[in-house]
Amino acid sequence: MTETPPIILANQVTRSFRRSNQSDLLVLDKVNLTINPGEVVCLLGKSGSGKSTLLRIVSGLLQPSSGQCYWYGKPVDGPVNGLSMVFQNFALLPWLNVLENVELGAERLKLNYHDKRKKALEAIDTVGLDGFESAYPKELSGGMSQRVGLARALVAEPDLLVMDEPFSALDILTSENLRNDLIDLWVDNKTKIKSILIVTHNMEEAAQMADRILIFGNNPGHIHSEIVVNIPHPREQKEQATQNLIDEIYQQISDSSTQSEKGLRFKFIPKHYRLPSVEISEITGILETLITPDFSTKANISELADAIHLEIDSLFSIIESLEILRLAYVLDSNIFITEIGKKFAGADIQDQKKIFTQQLLAHITLARHIRRVLDERKSQSASYARFHTELQDHLTPTAAAEVLKVVIEWGRYAEIFSYNANSGELSLEDHY
Repeated sequence: MTETPPIILANQVTRSFRRSNQSDLLVLDKVNLTINPGEVVCLLGKSGSGKSTLLRIVSGLLQPSSGQCYWYGKPVDGPVNGLSMVFQNFALLPWLNVLENVELGAERLKLNYHDKRKKALEAIDTVGLDGFESAYPKELSGGMSQRVGLARALVAEPDLLVMDEPFSALDILTSENLRNDLIDLWVDNKTKIKSILIVTHNMEEAAQMADRILIFGNNPGHIHSEIVVNIPHPREQKEQATQNLIDEIYQQISDSSTQSEKGLRFKFIPKHYRLPSVEISEITGILETLITPDFSTKANISELADAIHLEIDSLFSIIESLEILRLAYVLDSNIFITEIGKKFAGADIQDQKKIFTQQLLAHITLARHIRRVLDERKSQSASYARFHTELQDHLTPTAAAEVLKVVIEWGRYAEIFSYNANSGELSLEDHY
């Protein structure tokens, strides 16, 4: 008997994007991916790591620069018939009502009017939106809009349901409710879907839903590691098995390269590093929490998230900023505050600024580079565009803008330079 091939097989998929007058930008590097029937696979990684690019390649919407994708063993050379996508931004047509939006998903089935309408109504009922068939997108909440997107995907009766950050635009309660409903549909076999591929940057989401979790590394995008999950559904976040899984995910994601005090290894931060979008108040808040008697300078990451009522995924970004600034470090799913971190947490506002300035210039290469350029120029100023263009040697224009937004906020707080959004000029703090 012939063995059934995987639904999707990506073999050594690499993707670069050409840029005028610059070297190609490598986004994906030799990615191998297999999706078998009967599994939910989560592709988990940071925003901007190339996950969505991989989805477009898997779906046949984008060709790889090298390597090959296969659908049931046949090379993918165009949009895949038998695959449906659910997007982050709902992508509903505002001039169509719920029923008409869902019917669009059935177009590829070549059904007559009555059969198409029947399937659309069944899909709407499946996702719990019966009664809203005549409503228009402007009348729907975010959660209801995403249910319409899900119904539109289900009505096509796909073998593979692909979801690109489907819950990230929703509030916590709505996203949790929708995740639970989707898993219930999957576990109870209420759809004809054979497998689900979900792209996310949310660790808790992956822990709740996946049979396999693929940790996606960045710069360039690649599969870093795989976690096989054997916890039955439904999974409760507070259960010890789920907490252990979240800890394992965090350990896999956490990078422990390069060097530090106490034998710890902090990673070098190159100029183009994707700085986490974290506010100074968040950095200060975590450090001040860590020196309270409840924690005494160290904490289990999951316990800390519970104590401060913060999703562990949001906490991850803050911890990353603490690590790159050498204010704290992670070891075995615990966060420890460094000596300089303790000084920062116990200092007054002005001394906190001084310590932050010291750490920013010592360890964030881009901040140090901007300051050096401003110091060397007679005008003590430089255009935003100059640094934005420079970062595009390694980042997309959007990613470069995001990095500059973070470093400008941090630099302003540290008073090492200022930025005038109207003129688009960075300058030294005392230069007007």
